[in-house]
Amino acid sequence: MVREKRFIFMIMLIAVPLAGELKFYPFDGDFRVSFGTPVFFFFLLWLRNYYPLLSGLIIGMAVVMFRVFLIGVKGDEINTVEAFTMHAPAFFYYVTYGFLFSVMNVHRFYDRPLLVGLAGVLLEIGASMAEISLRYMLSGNVMTVSTFILIIEIAVIRSFFVLGFFNILLFRQAKLAKEQQQKKMEHMSMLISNLYAETVQLNKSMKHAEEITRTCYDLYRKLKTSSEQGLATTALNIAGQVHEIKKDNQRIYAGLSNLISSESITDYMRIEELGKIIIKSNKKYARLLGKEITFFLDIKGDHPTYHTYLLLSLINNLVSNAAEAIKNSGIITISAYLCDQKVVFHVTDNGPGIPKKKQEHIFKHGFTTKYDLSGKPSTGIGLSYVKEVVESMGGTIALKDDTDNETTTFVFEIPIEHLIQKG
Repeated sequence: MVREKRFIFMIMLIAVPLAGELKFYPFDGDFRVSFGTPVFFFFLLWLRNYYPLLSGLIIGMAVVMFRVFLIGVKGDEINTVEAFTMHAPAFFYYVTYGFLFSVMNVHRFYDRPLLVGLAGVLLEIGASMAEISLRYMLSGNVMTVSTFILIIEIAVIRSFFVLGFFNILLFRQAKLAKEQQQKKMEHMSMLISNLYAETVQLNKSMKHAEEITRTCYDLYRKLKTSSEQGLATTALNIAGQVHEIKKDNQRIYAGLSNLISSESITDYMRIEELGKIIIKSNKKYARLLGKEITFFLDIKGDHPTYHTYLLLSLINNLVSNAAEAIKNSGIITISAYLCDQKVVFHVTDNGPGIPKKKQEHIFKHGFTTKYDLSGKPSTGIGLSYVKEVVESMGGTIALKDDTDNETTTFVFEIPIEHLIQKG
C-alpha cells in the first residue's frame, strides 16, 4: 500500500507541473489559472491523507523549477533571478493548498461528496488568495471585489469538476471490490459444497465402520466359546483396528464440520443465485475440458431461500456429470419448480445419453462409465452420493431418457421442509 502511494506521488510530481502549462491569465500580471490545481486536488484525494503539506512543498518547488526551466529553454530575455521571482508565488499557492487540505482533514468527508466539493472550493480560494496577495504586494496592485468574485467562480468550477472525476474513480474501485468479493464468495461456496459432500460420505463410512466393528466383535464372542482361540484373537484385533479407523474419521469429520460452519458465507441462498454460481463454475469447467456448452437456468414460481451447500453439492454433481458426458458441444438446462410441498429439480443435457443396460446401475456406489486418459476409472460415488442424500431427506431421484428429443434428464425432488431454514 505504501509503495503504491509512493508510485502515485511520483506520477503527481510529473503531472501537476505539466498540467500547469495548460493555462490562461484572467487578471493583469503573472497570476495564471491552469489545470495544475485540479490535477493536484485529484491526486490529494486519491492519496487520501498521505502527507498533504509535504506534497504541497514538493509540488510547489517542482512547479517553480519547471517554469523557470521552460523560460530557459525558450530563450526568453529574462534572467534566472527574474524568472524565479516571477513564479515564486506559485510555490506559496501549493504550500497553502496542502496546508489547508491537512488542517481541514478533507479525507473525513469522502462519503459526503458535497462537502468534499465545498472543501475544494475553500482550498482553492485560500491558496489563490495567498498567491495573488503576494503578487499584488510585489507589484503594488490592489485586489478588487471583481477579482475576488472571479477567484470564487473559478474555484467552484474546478473543484466540482475534479470531484466528478474522483467519484467516478471511487465508483469504479467499489465496483471492482464488489466483483472480487462476489468471485471469492462463489469460489468459497463451491469449495464448501464439495466439503459438504465429503462429510456426507465420511459420515457414511463411519456408520459402516461401526457396523463392521460390531460384526467382528460378535464373531470374536462366538469364536471365543469354540476351540478357535487364535481366530478369536484375530477377530478382536480387526474389531479394534476398525474402531480406531472410525475414531480417526470422527476427528476428520469434526474438523470439516467446524470448517464449514466457521465460514462467513451465507448458509441459505435464493435458487437463482445458486443456479448462477453453478453455471459460472461449470462454464469454466467446460472450457477446461475444451467443450462449447451453453447453460440455461429456468426457475418457475416464488421460491424461499434454500440450504446453500446441500443444493450446490447435489446440483453441481449432476451438472458436472452432464458436462463430462457431452462430447464437443451441447446444451445443459437447470430447472426448478414447486409441487405439493416439494421442490423438483431437472438437470437436462443433449449428450449421448446412457445405455439402457447401464441405467439400472448408475446409482450404485462405485459404478462409473468415465475413465481418464490413462484408462483409470473415476470413483463412481457422485450419483450414489446424490441418491443417498436425496433419499435420506425423503426425496426421490430418477433418470429420464427422451429419445425423441435426444436428451437425458435427471429429476430429483426433495420435501421443501428439509431445504429451508426453520425456526
